[in-house]
Amino acid sequence: MNRSIADIPAETLAILRRGTVIPAHLLALDAERRLDERRQRALTRYYIDAGAGGLAVGVHSTQFAIRERGLYEPVLRLARDTVADWAGRAMVLIAGLSGPTAQARREAEIARELGYHAGLLSLAALKGAGEDELIAHCLAVSRVMPLVGFYLQPAVGGVELSARFWARFAAIENVVAIKIAPFSRYRTLDVIRGVVAARAEDRVTLYTGND
Repeated sequence: MNRSIADIPAETLAILRRGTVIPAHLLALDAERRLDERRQRALTRYYIDAGAGGLAVGVHSTQFAIRERGLYEPVLRLARDTVADWAGRAMVLIAGLSGPTAQARREAEIARELGYHAGLLSLAALKGAGEDELIAHCLAVSRVMPLVGFYLQPAVGGVELSARFWARFAAIENVVAIKIAPFSRYRTLDVIRGVVAARAEDRVTLYTGND
């Protein structure tokens, strides 16, 4: 069954709304470049003990190649289980979603079934697509689970997006937040203008990834 913002537990949604640190989870590999589950769990416990309010798993720092190795679901499951066993408190779980629409929807379905609260949607695979195509993609994935928009800087593969795009994106009912990381004050302002134009300030929480 598809998940909406209303399905996010109230305590978890409150954490997301008031603002918190949600680190992009790293990937632990052994000398043969295989997933090291013990050290992966240790990383998750480290983030928890450091006071993170949530985790973003399956994103750039977890390495996109986990999808090619059949590790997307195992890595997400490992983080979820470690949070359940170790945290003793509510945390926001965000899954990275990438690729063309069919792939992004499949990943959203996996994340939803694992109990993740929202998906951080990368648009890098749609570079060169028009605004209507991008919005159609976002709408299709949003029907599976709540979305966190992601404005990645074009220098590392992100797509340059207008204030009009962000207004249309913020108007999608199942968008819960946007991570702003274009490393440009002007593009950052485009996101804010878009959210205001959509009158979505009370629904869409803004996060910064402009390290």
